[in-house]
Amino acid sequence: MCLSTVYKNKPEPEAVLMRNVTRIDWKDGCIILTDLMERQLAFEGRLESADLVNGYVIVKETP
Repeated sequence: MCLSTVYKNKPEPEAVLMRNVTRIDWKDGCIILTDLMERQLAFEGRLESADLVNGYVIVKETP
């Protein structure tokens, strides 16, 4: 199982949106993150990059 940490704008500790993300969906202009415990977070933005080998994803906030 691959788990990722999702960061807002840059991969720094203060920019963590969610840890242990198992699923990323897109709906109505929002990125929907789901973690290992099935908690969800909706975020208006776009995918910047995903490094699944190292377990992180960067999203950019939509202005």
